[in-house]
Amino acid sequence: MNRIRIPAVLLLLASLLVACGDSDDPQASGSGLEKSKIKVAMLSLVTNAPYYIAVKEKLFEAEGLTVETQPVQASPQAYPALKNGAIDLVFANDASMLLGHDKGDLPINLIAEGTTLTPKFMAVLVMPGSPIKSIKDLAGHSVSVHVLNNIQAITLNAIAKQNGVDPAQIQYRQVVFPQMAATMQKGDLDAIHVNEPFLTDAEVKLGARMAVDGGAAPVTGIPMDGYFALDGWSKKYPKTAAAFQRALAKAQGIAAGDRTKVEEVLPSYIRNVDPAVAKKLTMPGFPTANDPQRLQKLIDLMKEQGQLTNRIDATTIVFQP
Repeated sequence: MNRIRIPAVLLLLASLLVACGDSDDPQASGSGLEKSKIKVAMLSLVTNAPYYIAVKEKLFEAEGLTVETQPVQASPQAYPALKNGAIDLVFANDASMLLGHDKGDLPINLIAEGTTLTPKFMAVLVMPGSPIKSIKDLAGHSVSVHVLNNIQAITLNAIAKQNGVDPAQIQYRQVVFPQMAATMQKGDLDAIHVNEPFLTDAEVKLGARMAVDGGAAPVTGIPMDGYFALDGWSKKYPKTAAAFQRALAKAQGIAAGDRTKVEEVLPSYIRNVDPAVAKKLTMPGFPTANDPQRLQKLIDLMKEQGQLTNRIDATTIVFQP
């Protein structure tokens, strides 16, 4: 039997083609992405509703991405997994991530902005009979925040300062959002600084009263949160990061243009959401593109308050494809 001889040059070409198809993700080559399967740590808040809209509408799939959601109660719980590569992205408040970046132990990239603060999206609530009527009455009283030194305390401190109140006189206590209202009702807190949907839920079910609009000047429009990766991750997987960003931008546009889409998706990831409460929610801003100047405003505010050691340049953090 005659043997067919394959020229050496063809064998070399074939081996090169195989090598070009290699990827950290075996399924990525078909999608054109470096990594087509990613894990995302997520909170159960109104602010990340666009993510769940993107899942529901298959917007990630349209970009060649398969996302696996890893629920967490507070974003710091996900930091170890982010560092060791067990998850790819985390939805977190900007302030906490900036603090880690400033210390040098969590070099970050903001892949996609989450939300911006609107009037009455966050508020300091008190029980109906509380003597606390305004920001000036908070001095010497306990106020809850979801995570210490995060966006809630930073923005409330800015409001306090503008109204002649020493922020150091506000006694912050860490209580996760779902437990805030019950803790205040028991009398263990004087006030809660809470956001939606927990804000409206406490107003409807407890008769809680708004003492301070947490989205008032000078913090209206400040960026609150976003979808973060380690800096090295986005350098290694730029096409994957860009695909996630594109899908989320479409979902952000849907959320911004039709609040009923947000109302509909909330029960899929937040327990016991009352439809009547959902219809009364105040919505945050849902930006559809990254803006380093917007993040820089928060960075400058944190530096002014002594939260950051360095004045970080937002353009070095915000991912741009």
